[in-house]
Amino acid sequence: MTARPANAHQARLLKLLRDGGPHSRAQLGDRIDLSRSKLAVEVDRLLETGLVVADGLAASRGGRRSHNIRLAPGLRFLGVDIGATSIDVAVTNAELEILGHINQPMDVRDGPVAVFEQVLSMAAKLRASGLAEGFDGAGIGVPGPVRFPEGVPVAPPIMPGWDGFPVREALSQELGCPVMVDNDVNLMAMGEQHAGVARSVGDFLCVKIGTGIGCGIVAGGEVHRGTTGSAGDIGHILAVPDGRPCACGNRGCLEAHFSGAALARDAKEAAQQGLSVELASRLEASGTLTAVDVAAAAAAGDATALDLIREGGNRTGQVIAGLVSFFNPGLVVIGGGVTGLGHTLLAAIRTQVYRQSLPLATGNLPIVLGELGPTAGVIGAARLISDHLFSPA
Repeated sequence: MTARPANAHQARLLKLLRDGGPHSRAQLGDRIDLSRSKLAVEVDRLLETGLVVADGLAASRGGRRSHNIRLAPGLRFLGVDIGATSIDVAVTNAELEILGHINQPMDVRDGPVAVFEQVLSMAAKLRASGLAEGFDGAGIGVPGPVRFPEGVPVAPPIMPGWDGFPVREALSQELGCPVMVDNDVNLMAMGEQHAGVARSVGDFLCVKIGTGIGCGIVAGGEVHRGTTGSAGDIGHILAVPDGRPCACGNRGCLEAHFSGAALARDAKEAAQQGLSVELASRLEASGTLTAVDVAAAAAAGDATALDLIREGGNRTGQVIAGLVSFFNPGLVVIGGGVTGLGHTLLAAIRTQVYRQSLPLATGNLPIVLGELGPTAGVIGAARLISDHLFSPA
């Protein structure tokens, strides 16, 4: 993709076609505040660039029927969502529909060189399957703060060796296309905003509970990243005074007391202390426990597993209640690997938020699980790069 929109009108047209699919010229005119002649000029210029194409006859609104306009069907975006323990890579078309998706385990602590070798290998598999000859752009999510203008991770607590690594520059050279980089939770929020439960919401919080805990903040339809890219790092809000040591160097952080890693540790301790036959049998069988094991034990009615989930949900809900009182969102989305704990976790979070925040903030506040699961991040990554490419150069 070499062409870029020449002005804000063309950029808005491209994003409208991305988010809403093919439109007739008349439908575009209903959505864009331009005179008919000016709209015709901008559409014709986009057709000349090859970014959009005519696509079949539009429904008649009286008079001669016009063609629908759609984004070029050959455009391909690569979405990469790097988590603490796995990588998701997907190819999308210009409307951000997933054409192919691969997930593989990977430890982010292995460092950027090893992780990106895996990413490039996964991207090559998708290319070789015939889904894309090449990529017009790529969006990358990483599980830590990102200095957004430069596409560089900044002091990420669970990513040793990543501080200052030039992710955008390095991958752009390897992939041969523009690359944008952001925090993985911001991309999850963008994915849910584009194709998930937050489609019609301008102000919402997207809380990801996985190996760590983070929060994507969307205000006025735009992700709020903060001055240094660390907005939403709620896993390091104090939850238990003088509590457990955290990877960030402080004590009592939410993430130290409830996250995928903390839950696995607590479940193992409970099993070893004889508090749960179900967890003990799972530990004996596999030698380790994960949040998946806790979820399965809870589903089997194990009281200890249910208590662990409720306690973690209560602590998370207490932190979210403070965010709700401060931000007054229209929606709270809960996502990430630990959401396999399901409605026991969601009920505990809801109870704390509705109990502790003011009724004015919670009277019409849905708190829901995300709709997209592991695809939210890769859709958000594709949206990130398309936002960049569908803006004037």
